Amino acid sequence: MARNPIDVLSKYTALYGDTFRFYLGGMKEALVTRDPAVIQHVLKTNAENYQKSHIQVKRMGHFLGKGLLTTHGEAWRTQRRLIQKGFDRRQLEALGSIMQDSLQESLREFDRQVRLGPVDVYPHLMKMTFAMVARSLFGAHLKDEDIRLVSDTISTVQEFIVRQTIEPYLNPWFAVSGQLRRHEQMRMRADGVLSGYIRQRRGQPPGHDLLQTLMDARYSDGQGMSDGMLLSESMQLLVAGHETSSNSLSWLLYLLSTRPDCLERVRQEIDSVLGSAPLGYAQVAELEYSTQVIQEGLRLYPPFWMVDRVAMEEDHVGDVVIPRGSMVIVYVYGAHRADRYWPDPESFDPERFNRENVKLHAPFTHIPFGGGPRSCIGANYAIFQMLMILSVLLRRYDLHLEPGQKIAERAMVILRPRQGIRMSFPAAGGRCGADSY
Repeated sequence: MARNPIDVLSKYTALYGDTFRFYLGGMKEALVTRDPAVIQHVLKTNAENYQKSHIQVKRMGHFLGKGLLTTHGEAWRTQRRLIQKGFDRRQLEALGSIMQDSLQESLREFDRQVRLGPVDVYPHLMKMTFAMVARSLFGAHLKDEDIRLVSDTISTVQEFIVRQTIEPYLNPWFAVSGQLRRHEQMRMRADGVLSGYIRQRRGQPPGHDLLQTLMDARYSDGQGMSDGMLLSESMQLLVAGHETSSNSLSWLLYLLSTRPDCLERVRQEIDSVLGSAPLGYAQVAELEYSTQVIQEGLRLYPPFWMVDRVAMEEDHVGDVVIPRGSMVIVYVYGAHRADRYWPDPESFDPERFNRENVKLHAPFTHIPFGGGPRSCIGANYAIFQMLMILSVLLRRYDLHLEPGQKIAERAMVILRPRQGIRMSFPAAGGRCGADSY
């Protein structure tokens, strides 16, 4: 389970069906399901009965504070309403120029690296997407060294939380050995950096980033968020957006490198819609096939490969009984590859998501951003970000997958490539150079 939970859960799904009981870490009984009817009931129909688990609320809350990811009930609903405005169409259109400027800055280093030879795309894309998310949140003046510090902290702390979850019997050792304290100190350094930016912004003219949206938000009594709450929500937005797009793009470049026909069709669509111009949010809806490609990539490699909830009261879905206090693991990866709902589920086929076929999908069989009231608040931002990066990379470079690799998943908080994905990026023949779109 610690080495590869996907192998374990997929094996048991094959043996015992879409829903079965399982002991997480050998200690905590859980109900694992890829059944869309059960998933819909837990995440949407009776969502009020299901809260995020101890893993998310206590473990993540310990490092991230109380915010959108780690609260429930009315407190969560209030924060969700306040933050939602930061991801509406108008705000995403305003963020476009910040995102493009960040991307162009990141691509200078990427271009220098790929000229030297093949690279592992995962760490490069993670730097690229995190810088974009961080600058979308805190504005264009966020320093590179601060971005690196916060990004490294989030990655290290996430890995530690996974160990606490999968190997809970080691938690006493983590405390006495000093590992817990070391990770807390890392978090405090990152908190200090972000708190400094928040304090600076209090005395500056309004900006057009997500932090400004958070600062402008008002509760029913007319009060705004405290600096502490701004810090918690900012850090949680960074965590939620840290690896989702970079991992999805890593898998997507891999998939496209194996399907030259799909790659060329995406390029033709980008050329037709954008010409040599950068992507703005207004053009996202026109990139239909490119979005299909992203949705199919998210089906095969969903960033959040599982979602967990705890039943507050006893419940049942059909003949499935869910006792009070039991954990429900929504096995997203399994639902996305169930041959009952996806013909030839292991194959990469973007036509599954064309206008006609998407109408045939059973509800809650494709949930890369979750489902129900707690679905990912930044889903539209993530699609915009992936399309933006894809539109630039495919106009600049060809994609060549290095031979002799074993491409496999590593299921952490996010579904990562286990040993990276090495690719070379020769300049695309007859296309735009590295210093233009």
